Amino acid sequence: MNSDRIKKTLPPYVSYRTFRNFIDGLQSGIPSHIDRSYWGERLSGSNGTQLMTALRFLGLVDTEGTPMTRLLQLIPATGGHRAEILKQIAYSGYDFLVNRSFDPQSATYAHLEKAFYDSYDVTGDVARKCIKFFLEIASDAGVPLSPLIIKKSRTMRAASTKKRAVAIEDTRTKRNSSTIPAMQPIPLWNKWHELVLDKFPAFDPAWPDDVKLKWFEAFDLLLKIDIAPENGKDGKG
Repeated sequence: MNSDRIKKTLPPYVSYRTFRNFIDGLQSGIPSHIDRSYWGERLSGSNGTQLMTALRFLGLVDTEGTPMTRLLQLIPATGGHRAEILKQIAYSGYDFLVNRSFDPQSATYAHLEKAFYDSYDVTGDVARKCIKFFLEIASDAGVPLSPLIIKKSRTMRAASTKKRAVAIEDTRTKRNSSTIPAMQPIPLWNKWHELVLDKFPAFDPAWPDDVKLKWFEAFDLLLKIDIAPENGKDGKG
């Protein structure tokens, strides 16, 4: 059935968790064809397309989405049996694992990257995702990998996690700062002055002369207090 497989130009770059969860989900029933009508309710369009790329590359379905023998073996398998099947799938899918110029037990991370660049049509972020998927399936399958590769991948994963955490925190900070209005200075002096004016009685020409005199004196005093802040005073003296 190898003739039914597509040319290996793009290794799996879907999230390995998505791949593993999908395989586990097939335990409840295996469709005759795995196509959009089946996975459309479970996955987004991009994730579904990436998943199908992974299934075809690894020889688990043919070009029509028909489940292959290895997929039928993998679905019910558990423990060491599943690891052994995954190892067969990995060695069959990733050509460089059987290439004498690449030894996964002694290679560096850079050597692994070169193996992907040389073997498949991948670059940039897609290549990084392809390598990440490979490292995770290799871990589940028990494929022996160099400690140099494992150490580097852990360092990169930790850096990526930290970067995402910083980005999330920055986003939260910007969002919070945009929703909280800037504190405006409260014009206490003007507010006090307005309150006093509101309470100050309106001038009445019918008042006795002594009342009129007191009103003018009080009003004159209020005006002097009002202009005090502009003269650099605090209005208290």
